[in-house]
Amino acid sequence: MTMLLRRESADSSEVRRACGENKTIAFVSGNFNVVHPGHLRLLKFAAEQADVLVVGVNSDKVAGVTVPQDMRLENVRSISMVDHAVGLDASADVLIAALKPNVVVKGKEFETRFNPEQAAVDSYGGRLVFSSGELRFASLSLLERDYSATDLTAIRKPLDFPERHGFGISGLKSILAKMSGMRVLVIGDLIVDEYVTCDAIGMSQEDPTIVVTPIITKTFVGGAGGVAAHARGLGAEVRYCTVVGEDESAKFAADMLEEQGVRCDHFVDSTRPTTRKQRFRALNKTMLRVNHLRHHAASAEIQHKMLAVVESGLATCDLVLFSCFNYGCLPQDLVDAISAKARAASVMMAADSQASSQLGDVSRFKDMALITPTEREARLALNDFVSGLAAVSDRLISKARAGNLAITLGAEGVLINGLLDGVLRTDRLPAFNLSPKDVAGAGDSFFISSTMALRVGADIWQGAYLGALAAALQVSRVGNKPLTVAELVAEIDESGFSHD
Repeated sequence: MTMLLRRESADSSEVRRACGENKTIAFVSGNFNVVHPGHLRLLKFAAEQADVLVVGVNSDKVAGVTVPQDMRLENVRSISMVDHAVGLDASADVLIAALKPNVVVKGKEFETRFNPEQAAVDSYGGRLVFSSGELRFASLSLLERDYSATDLTAIRKPLDFPERHGFGISGLKSILAKMSGMRVLVIGDLIVDEYVTCDAIGMSQEDPTIVVTPIITKTFVGGAGGVAAHARGLGAEVRYCTVVGEDESAKFAADMLEEQGVRCDHFVDSTRPTTRKQRFRALNKTMLRVNHLRHHAASAEIQHKMLAVVESGLATCDLVLFSCFNYGCLPQDLVDAISAKARAASVMMAADSQASSQLGDVSRFKDMALITPTEREARLALNDFVSGLAAVSDRLISKARAGNLAITLGAEGVLINGLLDGVLRTDRLPAFNLSPKDVAGAGDSFFISSTMALRVGADIWQGAYLGALAAALQVSRVGNKPLTVAELVAEIDESGFSHD
């Protein structure tokens, strides 16, 4: 069990005794306002460097601390890979000089800075190592949950998060009510998602190939079209601007969006097909995805027509959403022109720029109230696959001039960053649904729900919670079907709570 110690140098001998004789010691220190996956990677790396891991938690007087030390110590204490948690009253190098750990670990982003710990470790022959741990986009915590969770199918709404930020979960219903009638303009790539459900027959005898037989095919409107449909489901009046090809997929999407109540301004580009993604599934798993698309930018003529539509709609618009999949619908010149006109009209903007099988840069969308990249997308925007998540968040908010940032982490939840009085505040929400059926549309539902919440006056913490709940509902079913207010209200009223 993790040992909890409150003082630093006076207890260094006690920590040394608790570590055991002939045991090597690794040491890490920090604020630990919220323990997020970046911390876990760093701590895992540090734990692998020695027999025992000791973590120092900075005092409440240190810059950047927003949570009382007692609470931060309790959070660090709950991490299984931490052997001893020590509350620091002075700087970390004081304890290091007294404890003499074999290795001190700091994040990779500190390598080029002045580090007072260096003199301390040099005084007794220790090592100062810089690493942010192994970069993984797969979830380590989900692998552990496979062994420990008793009910992976239920949605669990954490209580600790709303308690920390002073709101009640039931109060989210009033936020949803305010969304009714909001005027939303969505611009971005249309995708038609085709799900081919197959019966797995077995392995081919001629070559090592899995053989399946298609049973049923379901088709949905996805991409930015899915975002527009979600916004309509949440009660907004929606206008959607996009680029399509001259094909049946475009007709299908137009008919479906009209049926869902979305006003669609689509511009035909004869040089491309309407983007279509086929998913072949068997035994509730996707085996193969085939993309039918082109990446080249829309022509100058089409961009001019799109800009005219956007400009005409800004006078009666409450929210502009860029939903970019980097398939050519939103070239930089068009983004800049739309952004400038929206800023001039004082219309709130938000952006999501996806880069799963393609490259993208979410930071090219400037002055957004919210951006919602995945961790990979955030790192691509900075070309930084080394620094810790906290450093990535800080740099990305600065580069994009964003008001708020939510880095979605798949099964590990979402890391939320908001600027309050010029100070970056960070917190984390776990994934609410630990047994997703289909992750397609999870990011879209989080993006639209949290952004619309911000527009009606919610803060980033309320918006992120509502977005996480929307994502949990979305992944509970196959296909990117639009969410509704009724579904969200029903889930808010449903019992099923947990602590972070």
